[in-house]
Amino acid sequence: MSSDKVVIRFSNVKKLYKLFPNDKRRLLSVFSKRVNYIAKWAVNDVSFEVKEGESVAIFGVNGAGKSTVLKMITGVAFPTEGWIDVHGRVSALLELTAGFDSELTGRENIYLKCQLMGMRDSEIKETEKSIIDFAEIGDYIDQPTRTYSSGMLSRLGFAINVNTEPEIFIVDEALSTGDSRFQEKCMLRVQEIIAKDHVTLLFVTHATGTAAKFCKRGLVMKEGRVIFDGPISEATELYEGGAY
Repeated sequence: MSSDKVVIRFSNVKKLYKLFPNDKRRLLSVFSKRVNYIAKWAVNDVSFEVKEGESVAIFGVNGAGKSTVLKMITGVAFPTEGWIDVHGRVSALLELTAGFDSELTGRENIYLKCQLMGMRDSEIKETEKSIIDFAEIGDYIDQPTRTYSSGMLSRLGFAINVNTEPEIFIVDEALSTGDSRFQEKCMLRVQEIIAKDHVTLLFVTHATGTAAKFCKRGLVMKEGRVIFDGPISEATELYEGGAY
């Protein structure tokens, strides 16, 4: 159940990416503003609010701006223009292995990533065992993560994100972690998290049926703009119709 508290606010947000023909031109642009480039507005004058406890699906074809919106919410990217306000601990099932230090052990990386989320050492200590048990990587937890397979890294990244009591939970349907049994375990954990009243969900997907199970509201994006914001049934109808 949503409250009146706004936890995510986008106010006339724009994000410009400068596209250069080659790396040499990109390097020269650091020293000179006269280097030509192609301006790509990945997000173009987007405004919306999400209240605490809301579950919102974001639809759009590849290149519509969905990923850029999420990156700005998580602080990976920053707006070129406009303002973004985010209130609450964000857990994003996007780039699961981002932020790992390959020379640190899995256990040490748990503390590193949790500290980056703003958690205190005492909080991390309380959830450390849950993270390790969920990841199912055994004795490797005390080995440098450079020795991990990509699957092991993803498991650890997922375990950290779903066991840190997120207040804002971002899920990308493209997520694929481990074998089918572990994937099922992951999805059950996601369902447990979003069932809590206070958790705000942003669900980026192409699967309208799945979105309708979790979300009551839908945003449809096209060419960097939000072209629809309303009931999930109308959002899925618009997206499935492809007329936009």
